[in-house]
Amino acid sequence: MPDRSEDSAISFGPFRLFPKSRLLEKEGSPLHVGGRALDILIFLAGRPGEVVDKRELVKRIWAGVNVDEGSLRFHVAALRKALGDTGKSARYVVNVPGRGYCFVASFAQAAPPAVSAAAEIAPPRSLPAELTRMVGREDVIEKISNGLSLYRFMTVVGPGGIGKTSVAVTVGHRRSQDFGGRVFFVDFGPLRDASHIATTIASALGLTISAEDPTPALLTFLKTGPALLIFDGCEHVLDQMAPLVEHIVREAPQLRVLATSRESFRSEGERIFRLFPLDCPPEREGIAVDEVLAYPAAQLFVERIAQSSGPFQLSAEEAPLVASICRRLDGIALAIELAAGRVNAYGIAGTASLLDSRFSLQWRGRRTAVPRHQTLAAALDWSYDLLPPVESATLRRLSVFAGPFAPEAAAAVASGDGLNASETLEAIDSLVTKSLISPSGSRTLRYRLLDTTRTYAHGKLNELGEARQFARRHAEHFRDFFERAEADISTPLPQWLSIYGAELDNVRAALDWAFGPDGEARLGIALTAAAVTLWVRLSLFAECRERSRTALAALADTADDDRIRMQLLSALGWSLMYGEGRAREARPILETTLELADRLDDKDFRLRALWGLCIDQFNNGQFGKARALADRFANAAASSPDKTDVMLGDRLMAVALHYLGDQNEARLRIDRVNASLHLLAEKPKIFPLDLRISTQYFRARILWIQGLADQAQALTARNIEEGRANGHALTFCSVLGQAACPIAFWSGDFDAAERHGAELLEHTERHAIRLWGLWARAFNAAVMAKRGDVATGLPLLREELNRAGDARFLPRFLPLLGELAACSGEADQVDRGLDVIEDVLTRCNDRQELWYLPELIRIKGELMVRSARHSEDAEARFREALDIAGQQGARFWELRSAVSLARCMIGAGQTTEASAILERACGPFTEGADIADIRSARDLIAQLRA
Repeated sequence: MPDRSEDSAISFGPFRLFPKSRLLEKEGSPLHVGGRALDILIFLAGRPGEVVDKRELVKRIWAGVNVDEGSLRFHVAALRKALGDTGKSARYVVNVPGRGYCFVASFAQAAPPAVSAAAEIAPPRSLPAELTRMVGREDVIEKISNGLSLYRFMTVVGPGGIGKTSVAVTVGHRRSQDFGGRVFFVDFGPLRDASHIATTIASALGLTISAEDPTPALLTFLKTGPALLIFDGCEHVLDQMAPLVEHIVREAPQLRVLATSRESFRSEGERIFRLFPLDCPPEREGIAVDEVLAYPAAQLFVERIAQSSGPFQLSAEEAPLVASICRRLDGIALAIELAAGRVNAYGIAGTASLLDSRFSLQWRGRRTAVPRHQTLAAALDWSYDLLPPVESATLRRLSVFAGPFAPEAAAAVASGDGLNASETLEAIDSLVTKSLISPSGSRTLRYRLLDTTRTYAHGKLNELGEARQFARRHAEHFRDFFERAEADISTPLPQWLSIYGAELDNVRAALDWAFGPDGEARLGIALTAAAVTLWVRLSLFAECRERSRTALAALADTADDDRIRMQLLSALGWSLMYGEGRAREARPILETTLELADRLDDKDFRLRALWGLCIDQFNNGQFGKARALADRFANAAASSPDKTDVMLGDRLMAVALHYLGDQNEARLRIDRVNASLHLLAEKPKIFPLDLRISTQYFRARILWIQGLADQAQALTARNIEEGRANGHALTFCSVLGQAACPIAFWSGDFDAAERHGAELLEHTERHAIRLWGLWARAFNAAVMAKRGDVATGLPLLREELNRAGDARFLPRFLPLLGELAACSGEADQVDRGLDVIEDVLTRCNDRQELWYLPELIRIKGELMVRSARHSEDAEARFREALDIAGQQGARFWELRSAVSLARCMIGAGQTTEASAILERACGPFTEGADIADIRSARDLIAQLRA
C-alpha cells in the first residue's frame, strides 16, 4: 500500500482521490481508472469550479505528444463511466460547450494534521426555516443551485421585497447535503458598524474568537472542508465587505459564497444573478380564472389568501381584479403577500382600491420576518436611508413621472436646485444598480420606478414640500416636448409613435395635476393644445374630446386667447367628427374654428376647419354640400406652399365624387393623388390618417366599382400589409372597413370577408374605436347570412343595425342596409325587405348618396320578383339599375344588374335579348374571372348558347 500520510485526500460523493499516490477509492476500495483518465481527474480536481480549456488539458496530459480533441473526449468519457457520472443524479465532470471541462462535484479536502482549530469550533447556526413552497421561483432556484457548482461567488441582486432572501435560503437547504451540512446564514441587516463584518461572520459560524482581526481564524475554519456562506442584506456594507469576500474566496478553495443585495459587489470573480419580479397576468378584458392562475404572481396571491383566511376559490368576477392587483404591485413578492393579507378584512375589490394609498405601504406581514421585511415602507425605508443626498433627491423628484421615462426627460425634470443634469444622470445610474430604478425593457433607453417605490418616493416629495415644484417642471417639460412633436412631421408614423406615444401616461399625469386643486390651469391648457397631435395619431378621440373640453372650460374669454381657443376648438371638432360620426355639435364648433382661423389668417387651421366641415357633411349625408366644401378646400390649398395641401384637396374631392356616384371623375382625382405620393416627404399637418394608405383604399373601392377587380384585389392586399405595419389604429380600421371587407364580400369570397371582419372587430375592441366596432358587428352578421345561415344572420344584422343608432346613416352602413333588405327576401320576408329598401332609397335620393343607388334598385327588383303583387315591375327596376350604373361608370353594378335582368327575361322566355344583355355587360371585363358575379354571368351565357 502506498504511504498516504502526507497525501491530502479529495473526497467527493463516495470517492476519495489521493493525487500524490495516484489512487482513486470508491467507498474505501481502490477503483481502477486508466492512466490518462486519472491524470485528467487529478488536474481538474486541483482546479475545482474552474473551466479548463480543452487545449490546456491536452497540453498538460499529453505533454509533447500531438493528439486531437477526439482523444480527450474518449478519456473524459471513460472517466465519467468509471465515476458513474450519468449527468442526471451524480455530476462530477461537465463539458462547457465551446470552452472546456469543469470539475463541479462538492468535495472536502482533508486538512494537514497540524491544523486543529476545527476541534474548538462550536456547532454552526442553522439556516432559517425553509418555506413550504416557493411560488414561481423553481427555475431560478435550480439555476442558482447549479451555478454554485460552477462559480464560487454569486450575488442575487434585486429590489427590496422581491424574494432574494427566500430564494437564497431555499438554495441553502437544497445544497446543504452537498456541503455536509456546513451551510451558514449571515444576516447583515441589523449590522450598523461595518468594522464588525468579520466578527459577525465568525459568530454565525459558531466561532469564539478573541483576536482583534478574526479573519485568519475564519480562514482556518473555512479551509477545513467545503462550506457555503449565505450573506443576506449586504447593500449597506458593500464597500467593506467586497475586499473581505474576495480574500476568503481566494484563500479557501472549497468555499462558496451566495450573497443577496440590492446592488452587486462589483468584485473579482463575482457572478451576478438578477432576480426579476414574478410574471403577472396581462391586462385583458374578460380574462378567465385559469388564465390568471397560470401566472406565478396570481398563484402567490391566492395561496397567501388561503393561508391567512382559510380555503379560498377565485371567482370569475374577481379574476380580473387579482390580475390588476398583481400588475400594480409589479410582481414584487413581498407586496403581493402583504396585499393578500388584507383580503380577509377588505375583500379583493377593497384591497385593490387601497393600493394607490400610502396606507398600503404600512400593511404588516409575518411577525417572524426581519424588521425590514415586515412592511413595504420598512423595506423601502431601508433602501432610502442608505442613499446619499444626491440620489435620494433624484429618487424623490423622479416620482412625478408616470410609467417609463427617458434619460433626457429625467435630467430636465429632476435637475436644478443644486443638481446639474450630469449629476442627475449619474444618480440614476447608481439607483439602477441599487435596484430602485429599473430599465423599462424598450428598445431605446428608458427607466421606470416600480409603483410601490414611486408611491413611497412621492410621499417623501410631499413630506418635504417639493411636490408642486417638480409636478410643474414635469408638466412644463412635456408641454415643450409635445410642441416639438407637433412640428415633427418628417418622422414616419411608427417611429413617431415609438418616440412620442410612449409618453402618453406622463401627459395624462401632468394634465391631471395641472387641472387639479394644486395645479396651474394655464399650463394645462398649453399642454392640452400641444398634445392633440398625440391623441389623434393614437386614435384616442374620446380622450382628446374630454381633455379639450376641460381646457376650453378653463380658458378665459378674451381675444388674447383666440389662437389657443382656435386650436382647442379644432381638436374638439375633429374628435367629435372622427369619434362620434354624426355629432350634432361638431359643425358649430368647426364653423367657429373657421371664423377664428380667418380672423387670425391662419392657413393651417383654415384648412383643418374646412376639412372637418367637409367630413361632417359626409357623415350627415349632405354630399352636395360636402362637394362645395371640398371645392373651398381645394381653392384655399391652391395658394399653399405645402404641396401636400393640394394632394389633400384632390383626395377630398375624389371621396365626394365617389359618393355622388361619379366614379370616372373620382378615379381621375384619386389617381392624381397617387401619382404625387412619391413627393410626400412629410406627414400632412391637417390629416389624421396616413395619406399614402388612405389613398390606396379609396382607389381600391373605385377600381372595384369600375370593374377592375384584379387590380382592386391586389391593391387591397398590399394596403392591408401596409396598414398593419403602419401602426395607426384608425387608418387600419379604414383599410379593413372601406376596402378589404366590402371588396371580399362583393367578390363572393366569404372566407376572406369573415377573416377581415373578425380582424376589424378585434382591432376596434383593442383600440376602443366605437364607430368601426358597430360597423364590424353588423358586417359580420351580414357575412353569416350571406353564407347561408339566414336564420341566425338576419336577426343579428337587424339587431346590430338598430344598436348602431344614428351611426347607420354614415355612408359605410349603406351596403349593410341593402343586405338587410336582400336577406329579408331570402327569409321570405319580402314586404319587410321592400319597406327597408324604400326607406334607404328615399335616404339616397334626399342626400344625393348615389354611389350605391344602382345596387339598391337591383335589390328592390329581386324582392319584387319574389312578390306576386310586384313581380311585373321587377324588369323595369333592373333596367333602371343598369342604366344608372352605366351613367356612373360603375361596371360592377352594371354587371350585377345585367345578370338579374337576364334571369328575369329568361323566365319570360326572352332568351335572345337576355344573352345580348349579358354579352354587353361582360364585354368590358378584362379581369376578375374568379369573382362570383363574372362566373354567374358566364355560366348563364353558356347555358343560353347550349
